[in-house]
Amino acid sequence: MDHSKKKTVHLCDCAGSCSALTTPASLEMQSVVTKMHSQLCINGLNPVDAERDLDDTVLVSCAQEADRIIDISGDDDLQSVNLRDYVGWTDGAPASQGKLQALVQQAVLPHPPVKTKEIQSDGVALVIGSGDVAQQMVDTLSSHLSVTWLIPDPSDILMPPSGYDIITGTLRAAQGAFGDFAITLDHYQEIIPSGRGTLAWTDPVDGAHSVCDLILDLRGTGPLFPAHTKRDGYFHVDTTSIATTLRAATEASHMVGHFEKTLYIELNAPLCAHSRAEKSACSRCLDLCPTGAITSAGEHVHIDPMICAGCGACAAACPSEAITYSAHPASFVAQRLVTLAQNYLEHEATSPRLCVISAPHGTQLVAALARYGKGLPTDVIPFELDAIAQFGHAEILAAIGAGFAGVDIIMGPQADHDAINAQVALARAIATDTPIAALQITDPEALEAHLFDTHPASSAQNPILPMGGRRQISRMVAKTLHAPDTILALPDGAPYGAVLLDQDSCTLCLSCVSLCPSGALVENEDRPELRFQEDACLQCGLCATICPEQAITLEPRLNLSQSAMSAQTLKEEEPFACIECGSLFGVKSTVERITEKLSQGHSMFDSEDKLKLIQMCDTCRVNAQFHSQSSPFALGERPRPRTTEDYLKNRKH
Repeated sequence: MDHSKKKTVHLCDCAGSCSALTTPASLEMQSVVTKMHSQLCINGLNPVDAERDLDDTVLVSCAQEADRIIDISGDDDLQSVNLRDYVGWTDGAPASQGKLQALVQQAVLPHPPVKTKEIQSDGVALVIGSGDVAQQMVDTLSSHLSVTWLIPDPSDILMPPSGYDIITGTLRAAQGAFGDFAITLDHYQEIIPSGRGTLAWTDPVDGAHSVCDLILDLRGTGPLFPAHTKRDGYFHVDTTSIATTLRAATEASHMVGHFEKTLYIELNAPLCAHSRAEKSACSRCLDLCPTGAITSAGEHVHIDPMICAGCGACAAACPSEAITYSAHPASFVAQRLVTLAQNYLEHEATSPRLCVISAPHGTQLVAALARYGKGLPTDVIPFELDAIAQFGHAEILAAIGAGFAGVDIIMGPQADHDAINAQVALARAIATDTPIAALQITDPEALEAHLFDTHPASSAQNPILPMGGRRQISRMVAKTLHAPDTILALPDGAPYGAVLLDQDSCTLCLSCVSLCPSGALVENEDRPELRFQEDACLQCGLCATICPEQAITLEPRLNLSQSAMSAQTLKEEEPFACIECGSLFGVKSTVERITEKLSQGHSMFDSEDKLKLIQMCDTCRVNAQFHSQSSPFALGERPRPRTTEDYLKNRKH
């Protein structure tokens, strides 16, 4: 066996406390070389163990002491997988070879590259507020940063400052993020440093603009930004808390230099169904974004990557997949899920359960449960994500399709609970018999009780390989769970559904066709006909908004029949034959209705000849108008332009 082409995993039994990591069966894994240790955090890796092929990957089984192991071993390329908490400490159950292999094989998957953007901070800080705490904050930071202190009342300052600037004014607006904040001030004034006695100030100016890298807000009022805890470079300081104030001062003092900002989200603007022809449609991402990073930009949205905190809720809710979570793509999430399920099912007779967690809340809960409780059940596989809100209904269904018998999502206090609950509700409506839960748990004992008291049945279907985009994955899994012609009712706001047409109101004007962003509504070029492909419908609502007759309503549902994959006729009528040449044009009922209405005393159609124009095709109508008595073209020959010679002749006479 050529071990140089395999991944190396160093298993540590944590001083003999992890029985699952000491069994001989755990030493043989596909494409992985395992080596046993007892106390890696104390002994580290010796030079012989540390040597490996440059293309190889080395993992250690303890996440808690990974940094210490790296320091002892002197190998900065080491990675960690938390086998100790996830599989090592489980009471009352034999070691799970399937779970161990699943976690290891997932850990060695090559991660896609993450895009970043460099941010430069020169340490220009704006401190807003007054009082002793603000004064101490300014004094502390002025030795590390270039500080400007904005005070509301100039009478609070008796002596000119040294080492920083003081201004006064009213903050009208603030925008931007770390390294690029922009502020607007009214009644802006600066100190005039010269003179004796009371400090003099410049004349007030409204609409003054300035920029800074950091903002420390000590006003004691509401924050300047939505979801302010996720706005890099902005500190909303509770001045009544010494710990909070010290933490803000410490963090701000180190925010000078070059930093890497992760670019979490990618936008494919042509796919966006936000608006067409100044008519609003889908606004799911706008409604969900907690930081205000997403704004309207005409027919599509705009995402400010510097403000985006990477919660991932927009990518999970986007019906057209115009927004994708590039920091952890959906395709990679699906690959991880399949790897976990397949490796577990190769060794175990029952189906696994998935527990989706994120750091620090979820990982700390599991760590506490492992150290002081029963640990995780042997069939529960934890699934770590940086942004738990990105795990939407498609990802939940991908897990079920891969072979998981149930999915639990552990929501932290900072997670967008409404967004996650909406995705869970949608997944439940599609996977009707599979236990799916979004849990707001803060107590390890409560998590332990839930996991050990829940015993879902094995997965109802044979595992499949989820492929394609998020919409394709959802439909693929739904077809494996239900009969072929099933139509599933979905909650309001679902990105799947049908267009219902009022036959009597629709005039086949086809304005809905011209604006449909996904091409779900199409026309027949040969005859008056409105057709609809349900699989392509995003339920954006633009067709219902634009319809002049209000003949369209939406029905959220998932139609699993084959008919949903092709265009079906919603309404068709006979075309009208031109009374002159017989060519077909328009809709017969519409032409007849217009003719009837205009014949009832309309001033511009007060004769039979004028009414006949409505019943002609474009070519015949133009020809009839040209030869009519009232035609503007029947004015005779155009007069010859006068020349200089004509003027001279007139002078002679």
